[in-house]
Amino acid sequence: MPSVRVNLSDRSYDVVVEPGLLQRAGQAILEAGIKPCRVAVVTDSNVVKFHSEALLASLAEAGFQTTLHVVPAGESSKSMTQAEEVCRGMIRENHDRKSLLVALGGGVVGDLAGFVAAIFYRGIPFIQVPTTLLAQVDSSVGGKTGVNVEEGKNLLGAFHQPKRVLVDPHTLRTLPAREFHEGFAEAIKHAAIRDAGMVGELAALDPESRDVPADLIARNIGIKARVVEEDEYETKDIRALLNLGHTIGHGIEASLPYGEMLHGEAISLGLRAAVFLSERKAGLPPEAGRAIISLLERFHLPVILPERITTDTVMDRLSKDKKFSSGQIRYVLIDSPGSAFVSRDINADDLREAMGHLRD
Repeated sequence: MPSVRVNLSDRSYDVVVEPGLLQRAGQAILEAGIKPCRVAVVTDSNVVKFHSEALLASLAEAGFQTTLHVVPAGESSKSMTQAEEVCRGMIRENHDRKSLLVALGGGVVGDLAGFVAAIFYRGIPFIQVPTTLLAQVDSSVGGKTGVNVEEGKNLLGAFHQPKRVLVDPHTLRTLPAREFHEGFAEAIKHAAIRDAGMVGELAALDPESRDVPADLIARNIGIKARVVEEDEYETKDIRALLNLGHTIGHGIEASLPYGEMLHGEAISLGLRAAVFLSERKAGLPPEAGRAIISLLERFHLPVILPERITTDTVMDRLSKDKKFSSGQIRYVLIDSPGSAFVSRDINADDLREAMGHLRD
């Protein structure tokens, strides 16, 4: 089965993609060089019903002692309050700095649990077991962890790389339709910035089939892994390429109560805005832009901004985003299929114009 190596010196790790991997997760963790120990499994109130039993049984068979920590499903769990609650629960269960944390769930669980692992006893190792397409192709890889605050998404966090990522494509079969389709926004983003050929492959998929090819998931992971290897801490304008669609997307997502619009849905709107600005400012051929928008629509992702979201509200959220540096906007544009760059020539008026375009 496909396996992707993330080469980060002493923080390197493998991402294993294998249908049915959840059933042998314990053995796969042993293969990462982690000896049997106490394990805190962090999951949410939806995922626990589908996948926790198989994971806990596999861990026990491999000699690990487990405790289960369940947070409410949804974006609202990405908070300092919930991070503290998980930490305190682990302390009550006698976990210490020799413990291992396993994140079982989508992007919310992965970001929250990774952040807990980064701060618990000043840092413990953790394993990502992503169960959504969005987490499998994107958020479980790269070591970005964090929580939200009222002022914006992911403004509190830490870089903390996992010891291994275990991707079981069969977990996608239990997802509701919206949660399944939102993951394609990140796959479309990867195709736009680094792999023009993937656009056609995504267009050939049945958008209703939950059997996403393991090799396609691995290719997405490979794109992110190579970018992270070049710029782990986002200091060279290389890792920032992964933010295509995220500047306006995060602003839109933060303009509503967390969870009302899914992350991938907000990124879909951000991608349409990025295509508009790329055609205006970077010479992206219109037919290339149409191919991206067509993919978003094919996977039932929104391309029209809801009327109740005002441009002023989005702009206020944008001003607090991490992608602003000393008040300057770092905006990712596409100049040709599979090629992106960070521009500092986009201003607030351009963003407002793009959001007006999203209402058309």
